[in-house]
Amino acid sequence: MGEIKSVLVTGGAGYVGAVLIPKLLAKGYKVKVIDLYMYGDNVLDSVKNNPNLKQIKADIRDSKMLEKEIPGIDAIIHLACISNDPSFELNPELAKSINYDAFIPLVKIAKKNKVKRFIYASSSSVYGIKDEEKVTEELFLEPLTDYSKYKMLCEEVLTKEKVPGFTILILRPSTVCGYSPRLRLDLTVNILTNHAVNKKKITVFGGGQKRPNIHIEDMTNLYVKTLEYPDKLIDGKIFNAGYENFTVMQIAEKVRSVIDKNIPIEVTTTDDNRSYQVCSEKIKKELGFNATHSVEEAIEDLRDAFSAGKIPNSMDDMRYYNIKTMKAINLK
Repeated sequence: MGEIKSVLVTGGAGYVGAVLIPKLLAKGYKVKVIDLYMYGDNVLDSVKNNPNLKQIKADIRDSKMLEKEIPGIDAIIHLACISNDPSFELNPELAKSINYDAFIPLVKIAKKNKVKRFIYASSSSVYGIKDEEKVTEELFLEPLTDYSKYKMLCEEVLTKEKVPGFTILILRPSTVCGYSPRLRLDLTVNILTNHAVNKKKITVFGGGQKRPNIHIEDMTNLYVKTLEYPDKLIDGKIFNAGYENFTVMQIAEKVRSVIDKNIPIEVTTTDDNRSYQVCSEKIKKELGFNATHSVEEAIEDLRDAFSAGKIPNSMDDMRYYNIKTMKAINLK
């Protein structure tokens, strides 16, 4: 199979995409981004004049647009989705139309147009809550929410379309943390750091729930590598991509130790007892991929970004919060 030169990233102006796209361009790929740019048109400003970048403000539910933009693409990294459970539940029909219904034509159009490689960003939430210490890729999937159910169903759709010449790879990332030009402050590590810096106190809901995390630098480095691995190493494979499984309380303590050891941690009750832990040994063993950035580094990166004035109005600006933005723009 020929070398990969051109890459389409759906959702390329999102939290992960905003860090990934400059890395792909630095590697010399021709990059096309399809995104609704709900969180601002300036997310990729640092690379907007790169001749190898084409930004398309469009909806992935638009099959005609996909038919026009996909020919000539060697690889697709599919990040676009209504992400996380609360955002999905805000408008389940809309979320299903983007996360699942649009996925089926996207895969078929990619295959028809001889795309060589299709990388799908699923989620480690597809496992549901497991008692096992090691939640490996072989375990039965028990998604608890519509968001994770449709992630699972997309995995099934993509797996059925696998044929020689159309290499597929499914990644199940943990919760991503750390700084991005399109920052999300509705993810555990990022929330707790924001509160520590700007409220001078940390509120923990529950605290015993486990949250697997992966630093955004590791996650984006992995996506870059997925274009470089030989077909036989990845084709039809599913890999967890995590790093460390910590309880919410352990994360809060790490935030306190990085930001200010005197900050109080208040614990309050919660009815959200979702607790996830994942094992990432398979990806280390088969692909040699090892996360090298820690949760502490993510907290330090956010602290430095706050200090540098890169995150203005972090408590109020809706662009940092997916659900607030979705409510405001009322996407159809």
